[in-house]
Amino acid sequence: MKVGIVGAGGVGSACLLSLVMRGVACQVVVQDKNHERAKGVVADLQYGATLSPAVELLAGDYAELADAVLVIITAGINEKTGGATDRSDPAGRLKLLDINADIYRDIVSRIVVVAPRALILVVTDPPDPLADLARGLAGHERVLSTGTFLDTLRFRLHLARRLNVNPMYVEAQVVGEHGTSQVFLWSSARVGGKRIAELLDHSGQSLDAFRRSVEQDVRFANITIIEGTGASQLGIGMVTARIAEAILRDEHAVIPIGSYNPRYGITISLPSVLGRQGVSQILEPEMSEEERQGFQRSADILQNAVARIIEPSGQRPARHTG
Repeated sequence: MKVGIVGAGGVGSACLLSLVMRGVACQVVVQDKNHERAKGVVADLQYGATLSPAVELLAGDYAELADAVLVIITAGINEKTGGATDRSDPAGRLKLLDINADIYRDIVSRIVVVAPRALILVVTDPPDPLADLARGLAGHERVLSTGTFLDTLRFRLHLARRLNVNPMYVEAQVVGEHGTSQVFLWSSARVGGKRIAELLDHSGQSLDAFRRSVEQDVRFANITIIEGTGASQLGIGMVTARIAEAILRDEHAVIPIGSYNPRYGITISLPSVLGRQGVSQILEPEMSEEERQGFQRSADILQNAVARIIEPSGQRPARHTG
């Protein structure tokens, strides 16, 4: 099974490393506009790859993506370079949309020519509206975004740390935009079947203060990472490899991932069944009225973002009002 990665920057390199460590592909092709960079990344990683399940690594051009089952796009301007690191700016990652949309208009058309049957996974920020753009450019529905999978893992980790439990046993979801309008589903968050509010009652903590603290840490985790290292890349690389694994092994795994949702007319994240053909079913969870309103606001923001980048001849996504 062949996987392609378009973009050999920090995120692309992290995706490659994580794919190799998981051992989920027979061949991985890395493409970058700077071919020497792609060659360098592959040359560096290939030596350590001998410790992992057998995999062929190749720095190639678009032509080498032919017959790929999955093409992962990480190319584009990152948050630090694009000035999307201001916690007080509600646009967040959406500040990168116009410049990265221009990059995608070139990339996606090249991918489709050589790998028309490949599933496309959008990792570049902001992934949700870029996935809608890619879907239109590709002319098919096999386009996903990494969505709120990483946000959900961050949510579970910060809950687990504060409650002194292993994050594997925390049930909690983040849905909506991978961005500042993301929605935390507190009403269904559980540890061992107990609601978070019940657990806090025993510890004497205030639920409101607890929620504000967790949401602040999760919503701006990327900026905290960028302030320390200059780029958020390792976590998303690991998440991308896990998504690739679910696709290539046809797992029918249930994860919060971005896919086109006809009810809202955009790509947006909800728990979904993921396998070889992409998302086969969207599982919209029960939400409180507050969460439902937040999800609609997130959908509205994404609808407006998509409307800004579609081609003049395209149709604006219809706003869902139900």
